[in-house]
Formats: sequence, structure tokens, C-alpha cells
Amino acid sequence: MTLREIAEILEADVVAGSDDLDVTIKNACSADMMSAVLYYHTPDSLLITGLTQPHVIRTAEIAGIKSIVFVLDKKPGADTIELARQKKIPILCTRFCMYTASGKLYEAGLPGCLFK
Repeated sequence: MTLREIAEILEADVVAGSDDLDVTIKNACSADMMSAVLYYHTPDSLLITGLTQPHVIRTAEIAGIKSIVFVLDKKPGADTIELARQKKIPILCTRFCMYTASGKLYEAGLPGCLFK
């Protein structure tokens, strides 16, 4: 599934990386604990989270996550947006809660990250 399709499904605003919407996302994970993201992630995945601090971008970079969706209309600060641009990690923001956003993507055919 492309990031463009994900943005449409989640009715999301693209906050950073609007030129990278054709990237392919293989699966998604939802978490607010970045230690869980580091453990359960799979490459080329999407992270759905309610955290908007810069450490989320750093975690995504380490984990090989392709893009991040912030839920509940949470908007990242300028420092988070700038870091995401530097690391070329697109950011989307959706009004949906984490549960609903995850469910919409799963229903559309995007699988979750597999357990290790």
C-alpha cells in the first residue's frame, strides 16, 4: 500500500514529506512506547502513534520505519518536523484515534507487524 493511499484512508494531513507519498508501506505497527517499536517493528513499516516528540523520529530511523502517523489531531512541533525532513521520514496527522486508524488500515489490507 502506498503512503498516498494511507493518507486517503486516514483522511490525513501530510505535515512533512509530501514528495514521498508513493513510497510502499508493507505493514503497520501502533505504539506509544518506543521500546516496543524497536522490538516489534519490521522494515518498511508505518508507525501509528500519539507521541509527537523528536525521539519518535530517531526511533523510526533506527527501526527502518518509512513513515509516521500521529493520531488524535496531534501536531508535531517545528523541531520534530525539521528532524523528519532531515531524515526523509514523512509525517501524517489524522483525527482518528490509534485504534480506529489501525483498524481502518487493517480493513484496507495493510497487515500488522509480525511478532518476533
